[in-house]
Amino acid sequence: MKFIDTHAHIYSRKFDGDREEMILRSQQNGVKRIYMPNIDLDSLEPMLELEARFPGVCIPTIGLHPCDVNPDFETVLGQLKQLMDRRDFAGIGETGIDLYWDKTYVEEQKEALRMQIAWAKNKGWPIILHCRNSIAETIEVIRDAYDSSLFGIFHCFSGSVEQAGLIREMGFYLGIGGTVTYKNSGVADVVKQIGLEAVVLETDAPYLAPVPFRGKRNSPEHIPVIANHLAGVLGCGLAEVAEQTTHNALSVFNHLDDEL
Repeated sequence: MKFIDTHAHIYSRKFDGDREEMILRSQQNGVKRIYMPNIDLDSLEPMLELEARFPGVCIPTIGLHPCDVNPDFETVLGQLKQLMDRRDFAGIGETGIDLYWDKTYVEEQKEALRMQIAWAKNKGWPIILHCRNSIAETIEVIRDAYDSSLFGIFHCFSGSVEQAGLIREMGFYLGIGGTVTYKNSGVADVVKQIGLEAVVLETDAPYLAPVPFRGKRNSPEHIPVIANHLAGVLGCGLAEVAEQTTHNALSVFNHLDDEL
């Protein structure tokens, strides 16, 4: 079985002690590709180093995380765009709106998101959306800018069935990770109603490890644990989860012709 982790920050310093071994363990567990969402200017170098060390396995995207948006966000975005115009990336992100940590720069977050939406539409790349405590607000911004050239992933989905339906109507996928294994998250109930065709797998490593690893460092090697839980939720086989979610991931990243 082949799996894809559509969202993992494996360039994080939390992996400095065993990064290569962790990637090899993930591959042995069937995780054939890891998409790495960018955070800010500082994350570019370690992320691109991983791409060079593991070509075809560790795939970078480019964007500015909403928690890193501050008054000089346009300058930062300008520097990111210079790099984006020199080489291709798999997508735009991670971007979006975060109303959990700090609401000081919410309007700046929204403007930064709009600018990155324009990049995604111009490039024909997917956009990876961070929407912590802000799914309604993120959906609103996406709907205002929406046309058929805009697509991507609502990362770490935690909304309602109705919100999932709106997201699917616009052709976006739901990023489902370790939280689906959490007893009171409600994510499993949504997936049961919305279906596997709407889902891509992710870890958000090193965060949000699934049960029974909750509270420990997460990594792409836990993708099969998440997939196995989904199989139980949906009453289907693990192979079906692997096949459908891998197809969904390759589709959203425009990589359907790739061999894993």
